[in-house]
Amino acid sequence: MKLLCLDIPQPGASLDKYQPHMLNEARHAWQLYKSGVVRDMYFRQDRPGVAILAEADSVEAARQALREFPLAKAGLIDWDVIPLGPFLNWETLFAPGNAG
Repeated sequence: MKLLCLDIPQPGASLDKYQPHMLNEARHAWQLYKSGVVRDMYFRQDRPGVAILAEADSVEAARQALREFPLAKAGLIDWDVIPLGPFLNWETLFAPGNAG
């Protein structure tokens, strides 16, 4: 299952509070990348934070891996985990009457 995972800063979180955890945060991300859970990771452009494209057997399996990030363990972030599926509406482009 492919998932879009967006970090959610928790009340009281700040870049200063994040700083002591950042090295271990990067190490954990690397471990998840090597294990195939993290497929892509991006810095958000609208605010400080990350967006992760992940692979897991379920939303709950992804949440379990994300809970192990040091910032999550410290209560500084939570995660919004959005399951993704294939875009099946391509067929409507090729339906009779839509050919161009």
